[in-house]
Amino acid sequence: MKQENPTVLVMNGGSSSLKFALYRLGDSPQRQWHGKVDRIGLRGTTLTFDDIERNQHDSGVIGDFDHRAAANFMIDWLGKKISLTSIAAVGHRVVNGGAHYHEPQRVTPELLGALRGISAYAPEHLPAEIGVIDLFHQRVPDLAQIVCFDTAFHRAMPRVAKILPIPRRLQAQGVERYGFHGLSYAFLMDELTRVAGEKAAHGKVVLAHLGNGASLAAVHGGKSIDTSMGFTPAAGVPMGTRSGDLDPGLVWYLAQTEHMTAEQFHHMVNHESGLLGVSETSSDLRDLLAHEVGDMRAAEAVALFCYQIKKCIGALAAALGGLDTLVFAGGIGENAAVIRARICAGLEFLGIEIEENRNATNAGVISTHGSSATVRVMRTDEEAMIAKSVYRVLHLSIEKENAHGREDKKS
Repeated sequence: MKQENPTVLVMNGGSSSLKFALYRLGDSPQRQWHGKVDRIGLRGTTLTFDDIERNQHDSGVIGDFDHRAAANFMIDWLGKKISLTSIAAVGHRVVNGGAHYHEPQRVTPELLGALRGISAYAPEHLPAEIGVIDLFHQRVPDLAQIVCFDTAFHRAMPRVAKILPIPRRLQAQGVERYGFHGLSYAFLMDELTRVAGEKAAHGKVVLAHLGNGASLAAVHGGKSIDTSMGFTPAAGVPMGTRSGDLDPGLVWYLAQTEHMTAEQFHHMVNHESGLLGVSETSSDLRDLLAHEVGDMRAAEAVALFCYQIKKCIGALAAALGGLDTLVFAGGIGENAAVIRARICAGLEFLGIEIEENRNATNAGVISTHGSSATVRVMRTDEEAMIAKSVYRVLHLSIEKENAHGREDKKS
């Protein structure tokens, strides 16, 4: 911790992947290398790795691993690349901190107990994330671990945006709209301030994080005022395998007609729905775009995705009372020009006009000079945001230690 430029390891776990990155810390963390264990829980779990300093890249199939086995493999692999005892801390993305945990903080037994107590809030993510923290504690007990919560960005939302229209007694159990992708949104707002200035960042902004998981957020005055995801990341717009918003009457209907249990319904809306469910072939938008001309199901999946996001942008613009900036981010948002164009088509009433050549090249600004709303493409970086948060926590710890030392000398 007392190194001038310590390194930290960042862990970003998803429902089927585990990203990791090593940063040299400072006011602006410098990424040294990064990688990902992908297809966890599926056949052919893969590891990819990029060493930025040495310009090296490697990838390959490592087996058929569940989350725990994948995390164990990754820690073993990391231990051969670096000495885990040489790093200052591990920073973890945690999908939900519930009603009480918002700020980045050190892992304690009390914190882990609280997170285990709310595992049902995000069963696709929280147990696996807690498992990775446990593994690091078992393997390197003295290593500092710091958690950053994906829900924190949305904690300042107005109460009317948080309340779910269900019996009030459930609110006491923490059932409310939490929103997710907060680390991505926090990074994007920092970047928007950097490239466009304070005025743009404090205007009426819609952020669209579009990837295998997708959500949108309305931001005004630099604060989240609404977002598409809800109590869980399964809500909102259709995603790769997640349904997004559904008629709740489906639960009873499917229980009656197909004898579907709650567990089976949960699996369906998280793993068999969205683009995969409608297309019946793939959850990957690139596959669907390649086959949409000859496959009506693929075409309908793509159309539904674009249509629902277009509607969501309109709804969030209504919550904002207008629109100054629209930002596309995430794997789809950053790279799929045709999807951005289809989403923005028909949004001229919001002042959106797309310049075709800029959009085709994934330019930073893809709107025309005459567009009253600026449309941007921005590369998000959740791992960098976690590294910044870890740096702040470590820095505060050092300041507290120094303050205690000064007090001890006085006494």
